[in-house]
Amino acid sequence: MTNKFHILLLILFPFIMFSQEAPTAFSLQEAIDFALENNRQSINAERDIEAAEAQKWETTATGLPQLNAGVDYQNFLKQQVQVIPAEFFGGNPGEFAEVIFGTKQNINATATLTQKIFDGSYIVGLQSAKVFLEISKNAKTKTDLEVRKAVINAYGNVLVADESIVILDRNLEVLQQNLNETIKIFENGLAEEESVEQLQITLAGIESNLNNMTRLKTMAYQMLNMTLGLDINRPIRLTDDLQELTEQYISIGLLQTEADIENTIDYQIAENDKTSKELMLKLEKSKSLPTLDAFINGGYSAFRDDFSFTQKNQEWYGSSLFGVSLNIPIFSSGMRSASSQRARINVEKAETDLLETEQNIELEISNAKSEYQFAIEEYDNKKRNLRLAERIEAKNQTKFFEGISSSFDLRQAQTQLYTAQQDFLQSMVDVIKAKAELETALNVITN
Repeated sequence: MTNKFHILLLILFPFIMFSQEAPTAFSLQEAIDFALENNRQSINAERDIEAAEAQKWETTATGLPQLNAGVDYQNFLKQQVQVIPAEFFGGNPGEFAEVIFGTKQNINATATLTQKIFDGSYIVGLQSAKVFLEISKNAKTKTDLEVRKAVINAYGNVLVADESIVILDRNLEVLQQNLNETIKIFENGLAEEESVEQLQITLAGIESNLNNMTRLKTMAYQMLNMTLGLDINRPIRLTDDLQELTEQYISIGLLQTEADIENTIDYQIAENDKTSKELMLKLEKSKSLPTLDAFINGGYSAFRDDFSFTQKNQEWYGSSLFGVSLNIPIFSSGMRSASSQRARINVEKAETDLLETEQNIELEISNAKSEYQFAIEEYDNKKRNLRLAERIEAKNQTKFFEGISSSFDLRQAQTQLYTAQQDFLQSMVDVIKAKAELETALNVITN
């Protein structure tokens, strides 16, 4: 019995672990929180921050002591012959003797320690690494805002699809009952055939809409899953109700929120771009400054005509060296001046872009507030219209079966009701999306 339990546990373990890793039911806020951790774009944005931190240290390390070692081995397959005056060895003047200098094989092992003392470009590089890290963090914030907005939009689309199918099913059921009753009345000679045909046309339209909405629902769930970072075919369930969520997303106070342009992420990104251009100008200017480096070198060399360097009696000759290297730029035929001028122009462009971004943000916030207010007003308007359309359809249905209204009037009232239903659903999701758009523009997140 114990062995069977262990086997069952092993079979179920992967499914238990998977259910712990990814939930199957989400409120909107839970979906947002989950996406910020699991959305693929958010994950890569976080990796960009890690890469920027690594690059910051990489830049810092270039100015710290660097130690390198090397081993060189040489084996002359045929040594080079040199000639010297023969009289050095007692020969006749004007004659030359052939000699070979050095041994056939030699080995040299060295270690070199270098240290920057002054380099203007290194200082600018350190500042640039900090700015690059800040750019990566701002990019992550921008990505998270966009992911949040995408989740809200996708979540709203799924709720609309779900509600639409419920409404269409209900309409289909009512229409089918009306059609059945009308057919009986027609068979008894108390109604015209046109009345049956009008209802059949309306019923066919509802069935077509229902089939289409069923397909759209599948796509809406797949899009939400992709935004959450899940497999697109993973079954999930949404726990929020569309109308309740809409009421929660009506916030008149948000319309009164003063825009802090400098606090918006788009402004900060534009400011980062300006700062990076200013650093590029400093870098070009730093190229006209001298650089100073220090180094110390130590090593051992050995020489043999055959490979016997591993023997204990092998003699090794040590050497060491300390030095500094000063490089002074003097003349570049105007190249450095042209580079600095180009970098200065880019700074001026970045300043202009920053002003343009500020104006665009103000316009975007103003437009987002207008759209949000309009969405709230439309929601109230569509709610009233739906109630009116329901009363009109009910009256026309009563009149039709009492024989005092035509099938055309009934069909017109039904079509008006179905349009009002879809308009009301759309107005709810428009409120949710418009609030998300305004929050993104203001860089203000509310629950």
